[in-house]
Amino acid sequence: MRRDELLDAAEELLCDQGSTALTLSAVADRAGVSKGGLLYHFSSKEALIKGMVERLIADFDQLLIDQPGDTYTERYLRATLAAVRSGRLRRWAVVTGASGNLYLLAPLREAMTRWHREELAGEPDPTASQIVRLACEGLWDVASHDPGLNTEDDLVVLEARLMALLKPEAMP
Repeated sequence: MRRDELLDAAEELLCDQGSTALTLSAVADRAGVSKGGLLYHFSSKEALIKGMVERLIADFDQLLIDQPGDTYTERYLRATLAAVRSGRLRRWAVVTGASGNLYLLAPLREAMTRWHREELAGEPDPTASQIVRLACEGLWDVASHDPGLNTEDDLVVLEARLMALLKPEAMP
């Protein structure tokens, strides 16, 4: 539990003050612990950033599992929209922006590869599924940088249109 509180404090600091403010001392202060208490869980700033990235991946993986849908791509679409609606994608932007180190973002690249390839060959229309997954990435990117751009009505329409690509027989 304490580890998550430290990660929350680091994410809040990034959101409020940007990546230059992300220091171990500032995170410890924000979390209300000693620097030694922070170092017990994260031995360096890089370890802290890596922990944030790994938690973001695990959160999205769980969001995928929690979604209804007949196919992986339907669940992926719904998980992306759930992340947009909840504001979670803003966390992605600040955490990934905090790291100029490609090594620290390697787990995210691996997760993105997995999310885009997972069960793709078994989809009813793999090409349509790939298009929907790429559309999700575009939505993800836009929502990360401008969370208020798409209204709930916009998201409902986008979901319906993207679902229709996955189920062409359901189109009017």
